[in-house]
Amino acid sequence: MATALITGATAGIGEAAARAFVEAGWHVIGTGRRTERLEALKAELGERFHGAVFDVRDEAARDAALDALPAAFRDIDLLINNAGLALGLKPAQEASLDQWKTMIDTNITALVSVTHKLLPGLIARKGAIINLSSVAASYPYPGGNAYGATKSFVRQFSLNLRSDLIGTGVRVTSIEPGMVETEFTVVRTGGDQAASDKLYGGVTPMTGEDIAETMLWVATLPPHMNINTIELMPVNQAFSPFLVHREG
Repeated sequence: MATALITGATAGIGEAAARAFVEAGWHVIGTGRRTERLEALKAELGERFHGAVFDVRDEAARDAALDALPAAFRDIDLLINNAGLALGLKPAQEASLDQWKTMIDTNITALVSVTHKLLPGLIARKGAIINLSSVAASYPYPGGNAYGATKSFVRQFSLNLRSDLIGTGVRVTSIEPGMVETEFTVVRTGGDQAASDKLYGGVTPMTGEDIAETMLWVATLPPHMNINTIELMPVNQAFSPFLVHREG
């Protein structure tokens, strides 16, 4: 039976992915910082789900959790690097350096660290890696600064992994969603639910379940096929015109 490790499984896309993969017959290791949410998922999903409580930025805690995996969950076939966050919407000249560092530590450093940790086993089992990037990797917008840059890294890291892993049988995909209604905006604005409601007002955004189903589709394609990148947007979202500042 195939086993997936999904980082950031306590909410949003990660939580939806845990449900989708368990329902499809996979064993799932879901990681996150919120013990009570992982326990709730365990109660809901049963013996095919194992919760591993740690912050992805804490390598020692991560290693301890992985070393303690039950036998049925130790052979990981799929890594879904889902954990990540956006903080703040201020322009670069007003942004918080601490927020920038937190995004870099979570979206980049932790992602490459867990990938490096699991690569030997993924190569041995001809497994797969799915990295959650964003349309922000390709399309800049005011206030996107460090967040968009971290997601560009995720996209390019995914493509470079493909180059390095040629011949190993390991597949790598960068999934790049647009508007998905999760906790994302509430976290970004420091808990402002009204800001989130305004952003999605009058829009039919994608859901965590939409992205989870895309991940499951990618993971269950024939092993000779690799999806390099997938960019997804709701129909209500498209591309903005160029910003033009006019003097006078």
